[in-house]
Amino acid sequence: MSHPASIPLVVPSDTLNEIGVLKRREIEARIVGAFVDALAQEFDRERVIAILSDTVIGLARSQGAERAAQVGDNSLPAFASSAGDWRKGDALQIDVLEQNNERYSFNVTRCRYAEMYRSLNLPELGAVLSCNRDYSLVEGFNPEIQLERAQTIMQGASCCTFRYTKRQTDHSLAEDKDRNIKNDV
Repeated sequence: MSHPASIPLVVPSDTLNEIGVLKRREIEARIVGAFVDALAQEFDRERVIAILSDTVIGLARSQGAERAAQVGDNSLPAFASSAGDWRKGDALQIDVLEQNNERYSFNVTRCRYAEMYRSLNLPELGAVLSCNRDYSLVEGFNPEIQLERAQTIMQGASCCTFRYTKRQTDHSLAEDKDRNIKNDV
């Protein structure tokens, strides 16, 4: 049964992370990898990957917003504490460098996601289906939280560098300026 584009589909809440995100990504990769290969025989592979990437980014943004609603808090500490699903099954080994209300910095020293994509002979999809989500997920969770990442294991680096910071809003910048002026007097 097809749905006309004008009728929105009601999508129930996503509970698939209960199986662990690593397992979820493996299931997705096995299906999407074959689908991308089939589409690439008919269409430009780069364009197929670009469309897939745009789709995944949009999904991640929505999932971030849904995650914030589920935990009832979109602060950086809430984001950090909600990351357990991504680590299920020893999927990630991390070294936390800093964690407070303004910053959450860590390095991933082992990434079983990268290992899994390589074992499936789908390394190009690893960045699209997993790494690509990180920026949009946090943006959906809270647009005031910014992620900077200089390198990933998926790209061949020895670790992934995650640096989350709470952006200073115009209001908080004005408060800082007022504090500095009072301290100078």
